[in-house]
Amino acid sequence: MQSISFAYRQLNALILGKPLQIRLALTCMLAGGHLLIEDVPGVGKTTLAHALAGVLGLDYRRVQFTSDLLPADMLGVSLFRPDEGRFEFQPGPVFSQLLLADEINRASPKVQSALLEAMEERQVSIDGQTHALPKPFFVIATQNPDGQLGTFPLPESQLDRFLMRISLGYPSPESERALLLAGDRRQALSALPAAMNAGELLALQQKATQVTVSSALADYVLALLLASRKRELFMHGLSPRAGLAVLAAARAWAMLDGRDHVLPEDVKAVFVAACAHRLQSRLPGMNSIDAAQRLLDHVPLA
Repeated sequence: MQSISFAYRQLNALILGKPLQIRLALTCMLAGGHLLIEDVPGVGKTTLAHALAGVLGLDYRRVQFTSDLLPADMLGVSLFRPDEGRFEFQPGPVFSQLLLADEINRASPKVQSALLEAMEERQVSIDGQTHALPKPFFVIATQNPDGQLGTFPLPESQLDRFLMRISLGYPSPESERALLLAGDRRQALSALPAAMNAGELLALQQKATQVTVSSALADYVLALLLASRKRELFMHGLSPRAGLAVLAAARAWAMLDGRDHVLPEDVKAVFVAACAHRLQSRLPGMNSIDAAQRLLDHVPLA
């Protein structure tokens, strides 16, 4: 656990004034999930993704998603070797431990959908052949808010593959002043020391799965899922996959606090980040984040 604490401190030294978002991002990765970072340009989304790869000691590739990107640009392609009379697969950037899908909602739905198998099955199927992805494998995607020019909204099936969605938001005046004095944080990325390697991260992920969830705690999560399925609140309720995501994240959150069991406070800490992007509010003037928080506030402990 010393290594993850060191990683947390390193990230906070780089991304100023965002301790909650950084803890949620680490929680997501300890839970083995993919992370979606949504915000306006220029607030540090890409820097955070790059920094996570650095401190966790992961092989990192970045793909800038654009409207003319093709699935093969990301997944890879089979090339014919005329001298050998055979095709040879050339793996694409997705064959890395951490893929940064930068501005994912600027690519067409066809390219977005090409990531589904990789995110869910940790493999890629091309020309009838299945290729396993490295372990661990994460997708960290950034996206600009819906409605900006040149963006394609992510479909529900794609959003559901992300364990969490977080937003960084503008820094506080104190943090922004410190940023202005310290200069561009991207220059500090190359000097960021790794706090662990991929093997140690896999061991921590395994440890997180062993954090205990009581039957009463499972009943509380079930009550949240059932409440989300009332038609007057949301277009669609939370799926069983969402419930499993909440528990996986709550286990990792509890482990970061040094506990071997999950408390209701752990569920409350991760619920909005794990669920808001899977929900569409029916309430006028209320976005999915506020609606998810309202759901959390109104469902009592079982």
